[in-house]
Amino acid sequence: MADMEKKFTKIGALKKGGFVLIDEEPCQIRGIEKSKPGKHGSTKARISAFNIFTEQKKGLLKPTSAEAEVPIIEKGSAQVVAILGDVVQIMDLESYEMLDTKKPKDVAGIEGGKGIEVEYIRYGKDVKIMRKKGS
Repeated sequence: MADMEKKFTKIGALKKGGFVLIDEEPCQIRGIEKSKPGKHGSTKARISAFNIFTEQKKGLLKPTSAEAEVPIIEKGSAQVVAILGDVVQIMDLESYEMLDTKKPKDVAGIEGGKGIEVEYIRYGKDVKIMRKKGS
């Protein structure tokens, strides 16, 4: 499933820790501030988030009644096959698909050829190792 799936949700229904697409980039929500409606306006939501693959900060300001695109993030388990510099090659445990991803800075003990299993998330062609299993 390499196509980028998404669904639509009202901005007012988004929650901290959830996901949202900002500038077509999948982001995780760090915080949401809602402003009171003004004399002529509607309630607005200021969303602070970060790109889940690049860690880049993103922001979004929209009325709570507006639609937001929510990425459908795939989660999976994989086995570490090899490490090539700062790239980790993993194999999905269900589909046996080979995936390349950047070596995570915040996950220790990832080595190739030792049968180490990891959990990963995926959106389109982007893959990120979230944690090492069984540790």
